[in-house]
Amino acid sequence: MTDPRRLLIVEDDVGLQRQLRWAYDGYRIAVAGDRESAIAAVRAEEPQVVTLDLGLPPDPDGVAEGFATMAAILAMKPDTKIVVASGHGDRASALRAIELGAWDFYAKPIDIDALGMIVDRAFHVHALEAENRRLADRIEGQRVLGGMLTAAPEMLKVTRTIERVAPADVSVMLLGASGTGKELLARGLHDASPRRRGNFVAINCAAIPETLLESELFGHEKGAFTGAIRTTEGRIEQAAGGTLFLDEIGDVPLPLQVKLLRFLQERVIERIGARKAIPVDTRIVCATHRDIDAMVADGRFREDLYYRLAEIVIRIPSLRERPGDAGLLARAFLDRHVAQMGLGAKRFAADALAAIDAWGWPGNVRELENRVKRAAIMADGKCVTAADLDLPQNGEPDGPINLKAVREAADRSAIRHALARAQGNISGTARLLGISRPTLYDLMKSYDLQP
Repeated sequence: MTDPRRLLIVEDDVGLQRQLRWAYDGYRIAVAGDRESAIAAVRAEEPQVVTLDLGLPPDPDGVAEGFATMAAILAMKPDTKIVVASGHGDRASALRAIELGAWDFYAKPIDIDALGMIVDRAFHVHALEAENRRLADRIEGQRVLGGMLTAAPEMLKVTRTIERVAPADVSVMLLGASGTGKELLARGLHDASPRRRGNFVAINCAAIPETLLESELFGHEKGAFTGAIRTTEGRIEQAAGGTLFLDEIGDVPLPLQVKLLRFLQERVIERIGARKAIPVDTRIVCATHRDIDAMVADGRFREDLYYRLAEIVIRIPSLRERPGDAGLLARAFLDRHVAQMGLGAKRFAADALAAIDAWGWPGNVRELENRVKRAAIMADGKCVTAADLDLPQNGEPDGPINLKAVREAADRSAIRHALARAQGNISGTARLLGISRPTLYDLMKSYDLQP
C-alpha cells in the first residue's frame, strides 16, 4: 500500500485553518494552532510537508514562536519540507527561514492555487529524496570488498577482479593515484583470502627514512647498531601467515630492492646483525602512484623485482572515472562527520551536488572527504552549499564543440550517473532519467553502456 501524503497545517487563524483544510485533495490533513500542538502532530502523524505561519501565539504579531516551531520540527524530522507563510512579509524573515532549513516561503495574503502548487512540489521532492536515501541505504548495506562504498561499474569491476585473485597465493600490485583507496582494497583482498586469520600489516615505504626502512621491513638483532637494545621483528615477520601491504613501493631504494627480491625468491629473511636465515610465509601486496613501467625502463626500479611483485597488476580508477561515486561518497562522509562532531542533521544543497558531480577531484576520495568535513563545520544552517565546499558553482568544462558529440557526451554522463545512483537497476535508472525502459535500452545499446 502506498504511504499516504500527510500534510500538517500550522495556523492560528481558525477561519484560515478551515479554508486551507478543504483546499487540498488527496492529502491526510492535520491542523495545529500553536507550537505545542504542532510538535504533537509531527510526532503522531510524521507529515512529509508542513505549512507554517510564523505568527503563532503567544506572539502572533512576531516571528519568534514560528521560528522556534520550525526548529523543533526539523530537529525531530530533518527531511520534513516546511513551507513558511507569514503576514510579516519582510525579506529578512524569508531569508532567515530558508537559511534555517525551510523548503520554501510564501507571503500572505495566500493564493490557494499557488500555495497548492508549492505544496504539491514539496511532496514530489520529498518522495524523490526518500527514494534516493533508500537507494543509498541499499548500497550502504551492500558495501563491496573491504567495506568500499561504490556503485560505479569501473570500481565494481576492480573489486570483482580482486575477489577472484584473493584465493590464489600470488603477489598483487595495485596501481592508481593517491587517495583512490588502494590500502582499503588491499585490506579487502586480505579479508577475502585464506590468510584472513593472519595479520594484515601495512607500511608506507615513502614515509620512512632509507636508513630505517630496512630495519622496519626485516627487523634487527640486539646490538646490531647503536640503539638496538633488543631483538625486534620486522614487518615481514609480523605478517607471517597473513598479508604485508607495501604502499608506495616505488620509493624503496635500489640496495633494499635486492634484499626484498631475495625474500620473494627464497621466502627467507635475515634480520640486520643476524647470520641465520628465517623462513617466513607472507603474502605481498604492494601499491604505488608512480609510473612503475617508466621507473623500470630508466633503471630506478629493478625489473626482476617488478616481475616478482607484479604477478597480478590491478589499475584503480580515479574518482573522476567513477561516475556517481562522488555524490554517493559525499553523502556518506557528510552523515559520518556531522554525527561524529554533533553538528545536527545537514544536507547538500542542489548547487553543492551539481558542483560535486562537475569537479575533477584531482585528490580523489581523500580530497572529497576533506572538503566535506570542512564544509560540515563551516556551513551555516542545515544546507551545505558549493561555496561551503569551496567549489565553483558554474563552469564550462572543455569538451567537444560538435553538437552531436556534445549530446552524446551529455547522454552518456547522465545515463552513467543514473545507473550508479540506481545501483544498475534498469527500471530505477529509467525513472530517474524520466524515460521509458525501451528508450533506455536503446540508448545504452547505442552508446555501448553496461548496467
